[in-house]
Amino acid sequence: MNIQTPATADLTAVKAKQQATWASGDYAVVGTTLQIVGENLCEAVDLRSNQRVLDVAAGNGNATLAAARRFADVVSTDYVGTLLERGRERARAERLPVEFREADAENLPFTDASFDVVLSTFGVMFTANHPRAASELVRVCRPGGKIGLANWTPEGFIGNLLKTVVKFVPPPPGVKSPVMWGKKEYLEEIFGRGVDVATTSRHFTFRYKSPAHFLDIFRTYYGPTHKAFGAIDAAAQEKLQADLYALMDSFNVAKDGSLVIPSEYLEIVITRKA
Repeated sequence: MNIQTPATADLTAVKAKQQATWASGDYAVVGTTLQIVGENLCEAVDLRSNQRVLDVAAGNGNATLAAARRFADVVSTDYVGTLLERGRERARAERLPVEFREADAENLPFTDASFDVVLSTFGVMFTANHPRAASELVRVCRPGGKIGLANWTPEGFIGNLLKTVVKFVPPPPGVKSPVMWGKKEYLEEIFGRGVDVATTSRHFTFRYKSPAHFLDIFRTYYGPTHKAFGAIDAAAQEKLQADLYALMDSFNVAKDGSLVIPSEYLEIVITRKA
């Protein structure tokens, strides 16, 4: 009879859990290594200095800083305050004028059509309610404006890492995987008919001292793996660790003991129709 209520309650609980996940560890340690993705995304949307830009689920500000370096008027948002503080520190160090604001990607506190460009690098893909997040990105983007996204693909290294983690800590029933955002057809579905979607397959290359170094960083600082290891017993932790080493071995192109893993992501430029 009231079919929507349980789904809404579930998504609210999922969002709270996700927020706690990204507040755990210190994603900024990993995030800073991904800076080149934000730079490339700003080039992909042909960012101009006279544009007003919103970075959604900005983390510690990779797309934010890239846009500010191009002299755009930038607002950086995330629902984890500690990550925004990391972005503030980086902006202060570079003397970049950026407005930072705590905000939920599914309920952005901005008026309709208030930004020329909306960006998100490996951020909005982790929202609980995918269609709601997509509709918010479109709503705050002006007609003729662009939405630039960088999302891990299901087939890439991080896509497989996330799939490995959920074998040990399954998501609630009915919750869709974040890597669905790495599929063009799914993006066309959730963004609807009011936009044009263009995608390019790219790779970000993880470079660490060794597989053990990578695992230590991701186990300590990357929210999904940090939380997963903390949620399972010692025997399951050993199995998860073994599975992650096997995954790294299958993707690692380095033969000198270091770790060099190209991880596929989808670079997306969505144009809101005028």
